[in-house]
Amino acid sequence: PKTDIVFLKVHKSASSTVMNILFRFGETHNLTFAFPLGGGYQLFYPQHFLARFVQGFSPQSPRRFNILCHHMRFLQPEVQKVVPSSAIYFSILRNPVQLMESSFVYYKGASAFSRVRSLGEFLSQPDRYYNPASGDRHYARNLMTFDFGFNPDGEVSPERVQLMLKAIEASFDLMLISEYFDESMVLLKETLCWDLDSVVSFPLNTRDSSTKSPLPDTAVEKLKAWNRLDWEIYTHFNRTFWERIDRDIGRERLRREVKALRERQAELARTCLQGTGSVAPKDIKDSSLRPLQHGGARILGYNLKQGLDRELERTCRRLVTPELQYSSLLYKKQFAPQPA
Repeated sequence: PKTDIVFLKVHKSASSTVMNILFRFGETHNLTFAFPLGGGYQLFYPQHFLARFVQGFSPQSPRRFNILCHHMRFLQPEVQKVVPSSAIYFSILRNPVQLMESSFVYYKGASAFSRVRSLGEFLSQPDRYYNPASGDRHYARNLMTFDFGFNPDGEVSPERVQLMLKAIEASFDLMLISEYFDESMVLLKETLCWDLDSVVSFPLNTRDSSTKSPLPDTAVEKLKAWNRLDWEIYTHFNRTFWERIDRDIGRERLRREVKALRERQAELARTCLQGTGSVAPKDIKDSSLRPLQHGGARILGYNLKQGLDRELERTCRRLVTPELQYSSLLYKKQFAPQPA
């Protein structure tokens, strides 16, 4: 199994669920993580990543870490200073239309969104509300483009788009698609030579459907145009994703593996969870399993069954521990004060 991994955690793309998979694998295999300085949750995002943002990195003794997966704005020469050269680089993308709808609810406080009542109102005159000079502009335009390190207000000429796609392809070994999450996990498992249980997960950081609203067709077209660079990234890598599946796995085996993955997930849900699945934040009984609530979204969580044996309780708890709590736990473990 591959143990050196860089995951570019793109915002609002099921990336918290992927991060949970990496946390669990790293913990089980005693791997080291490149944590933000002081145990924060982001690598000084939205600045471009620098090696010195990582706890325990020093240019004098370039220590390498196994897994880099916290939010960052990608800059490969700096990333290469903190992970082994053999590291596998991957990321996950989401349809920019849904991504922006999610971003609007989640980052309602962002300057571009704070003065409008709805996404439709923003899209009717985006230039009126969007300021390219504001420090949080990326939440409102081409968020994936920004996370990959590029200018979200860059021109959209075919030459420029090609250069950007080539640069991403040169840096990343694998690009997953959040709309095909289970298929993506099968491909990830294949690429990393992991077993099935390593890529099993419960959806984390998902929001209650009461805050989701379907978008009219006119809004969809406007969203694509406004996030044109993201749209180019998404359509390109959605295509190469399926080409890769056909080349490395084949549709028939993919179907079998996805079925096995879903069955295992259902089995774990029956074993671990009270009720049928995720619950509203107010209904989460164990406060240590309550996810951070953000913006206008209601972020769901889980209740574990009572009376599980110790080993099983641990497995189940890891599957539902929200990102911030899990990150803190691993940070404390990795940087525990050494006994004198």
